[in-house]
Amino acid sequence: MACALAGLPLRVALIEAVPFQSPQQPSYDERCIALAYGSRRIFEGLGLWPLLAGQVTPISSIHVSDRGHFGFARLAAQHYHYPAFGYVVENSVLGQMFGPRLAQQTNLTLCCPARLQSLRCESGRATALIEQQGQQRTMTARLVIGADGGRSQVREQAGIAATVADYQQSAIIANLSISQPHRGQAFERFTDSGPLALLPLDGQRCSLVWTVARDAVAEVMALDDGAFLQRLEQRFGRRLGRFIRIGRRHAYPLQLVSAAPHQVPRLALIGNAAHTLHPIAGQGFNLGIRDVAVLAQTICDALQAGNDPGGSAVLAGYEQWRQRDQRSIIRLTDGLVRLFSNDLAPLVLARSSALLALDLIPGLKRHFARQTMGLAGRLPRLARGLPLAAGS
Repeated sequence: MACALAGLPLRVALIEAVPFQSPQQPSYDERCIALAYGSRRIFEGLGLWPLLAGQVTPISSIHVSDRGHFGFARLAAQHYHYPAFGYVVENSVLGQMFGPRLAQQTNLTLCCPARLQSLRCESGRATALIEQQGQQRTMTARLVIGADGGRSQVREQAGIAATVADYQQSAIIANLSISQPHRGQAFERFTDSGPLALLPLDGQRCSLVWTVARDAVAEVMALDDGAFLQRLEQRFGRRLGRFIRIGRRHAYPLQLVSAAPHQVPRLALIGNAAHTLHPIAGQGFNLGIRDVAVLAQTICDALQAGNDPGGSAVLAGYEQWRQRDQRSIIRLTDGLVRLFSNDLAPLVLARSSALLALDLIPGLKRHFARQTMGLAGRLPRLARGLPLAAGS
């Protein structure tokens, strides 16, 4: 978000709790993100894509299946005249890209490490009390943007309610080596223990996201690497040959968190602070990136019109613009989780039929592809690959 505001006549303060080069900084860990093609366009609009292009792995095709049941779907990006559905990138690559760019940003004050202590939003301004290096500091602003994750302190301090639905599932994530080339293919396989996704990485490697029941995660995580890979092969099959080696595994609980509203006077929420999704279909990060693009466009348009970027009408416009996309993606991901986590016979038949329909009906497949690629609906300039301000 801070990078998106670089060219605007604003003074921007970025409050970050963890130093960028710290091992505890989540922007520098080994987890992977699937960037939708629409997110690539946003990075192009920000002038950041050339820094990423050589360090990502394209997803050229997607295979979706339901273990033990008929029905599957195959999607190929070339059928829609796109180079890829998306791109897999390691968090560390994104972190290494943003750090230097922020350091060069002339309108940015970086407060790091620093923590928010209190926040008060009033009609004319927002006042934040932060702690930095043992000292307390008061900051005022026309607009506060909460981008501090699913357990957002900004959201809590602003008194914005969040609805939480616990899936009673956990995601196990890791990178692994395979014996056969993946050829840029991503896999989403629904199993009796939960959805299992494999995303292509450079060489013969994949990023794994395996959803398991909460009460089973400790047992699965306790398996040694050999036993873990053997169980994984039982669930996935041999579409990629043998699983040879696996890196460090992490597990985290899965919830659907949805804040309402996403804005109050002088404050707007983006990303996981506004909505935290199940990782199925890889939509969470991309939905947040689209929040950034729309909020940046909203702020830019307000400034060009001589309006207050933190004014109630401006922020209400941001929330209204984002509602359709957010609701569609939340319904999609939540519906997939509930449909494919239930073995009742009518639901099994329904999901098998749905996969067949997705595979056989071109219009349905095209709609699904555009939705998950972040190309549906009204798009801001950044999401069209254009600079934020016209004429830039």
